[in-house]
Amino acid sequence: MNAPAPHPMIPEPSHDEMAEQLFVRDLKLFVMGDLEPVQRTMAMQVADAVDVRATNDPVGNLRSEMMERASFRQWLGLRRESQRLLWDVVGDSLDRRADELADRAAIAQPKGSVRTNPDFRAPGYLVDGDVHLMPGGYEADPGEGSVAQGALMDRGGAIYMLGRNGGYLNDFRGQTAMAHVLTCYPDLNPQKIVELGCGVGSSTAPAAVCFPDAEVHGVDVGASMLRYAHARAERLGVAVHFSQQNAESTDFPDGSFDLVYTCAVLHETSQSAVINILKESRRLLRPGGVAVHLEVPLLMTIGSLWDELSAELEADYNNEPYWRGALTADYDALMRGAGFADVRTGYQRASMGAARDANLHFGPDSEGVFRSWFVASGRA
Repeated sequence: MNAPAPHPMIPEPSHDEMAEQLFVRDLKLFVMGDLEPVQRTMAMQVADAVDVRATNDPVGNLRSEMMERASFRQWLGLRRESQRLLWDVVGDSLDRRADELADRAAIAQPKGSVRTNPDFRAPGYLVDGDVHLMPGGYEADPGEGSVAQGALMDRGGAIYMLGRNGGYLNDFRGQTAMAHVLTCYPDLNPQKIVELGCGVGSSTAPAAVCFPDAEVHGVDVGASMLRYAHARAERLGVAVHFSQQNAESTDFPDGSFDLVYTCAVLHETSQSAVINILKESRRLLRPGGVAVHLEVPLLMTIGSLWDELSAELEADYNNEPYWRGALTADYDALMRGAGFADVRTGYQRASMGAARDANLHFGPDSEGVFRSWFVASGRA
């Protein structure tokens, strides 16, 4: 976090604001790095003592046993409150820089564009709760051309990820999605690309860098977030066309794109939305085009009983209610059901830097969280 920001849309905090943000980062590291191992050891002792693995619901039974312990409940509370504190300190810092951010978002001669819709309504599964506890979620828009919600997501997201997803650029997932294209579909030379659920464009920019001759689009639900994404892309020197739409049903004509992709979107949507997004990605592809859906590790490959419980707690205490459903889905069957051929499911090694220079690898096994990402892909 002490490193220079990679583009001027990342708000630079004052000395005292930086001290606050570094405190939150260190608090989250303490909760994860010092307190969690203690709870993990205790949970494994409990699991052995009451033999939860012999039951039909070992994770649920282990969770019930652990909830009887005060230290476990206190650890859960600290985990949630450290996340709330993150958004509070970043939000306060941004409020003091609203005018400065608005000035920076004014682009005189843009390469790309942004299209918002004042009549747009975000899906209920995004409106009903603030995902990741971020106040206002993805769709909030203070109005009058504001980029505040995007700035909150960008700076807060860099702290939330603790630098593990590409530092301030937060772009390793986008780099990894492009690495998957180069690994499994080396013949593809996309001329038109769209990312569904693009957020602030951190995973969209890598597509424009990897395929510099392509026309690149990004779709998401929040007007403020998309205005910020547009300014962010322009400041990074890449041309992207952003539009405010529902990834389940966009206004692009059939067969508009050669490459359609998502990055860690499906686990934040409802079960019906997952099916609709896969169908929409198929509809948008030209014959021979490729869809890539990158996700966090699936539940059945996540590792130990504790790892599964810890991930479930992350979903419950961080407002990700659809996490379990999305991460237990049969993506091979879902992709084929949506009309894809040449379907592949597995783990793409994380790419850190220019995708074309990365150590490309795709296989059946996870190499660990943030070291590889689950991918389901297929051809139209």
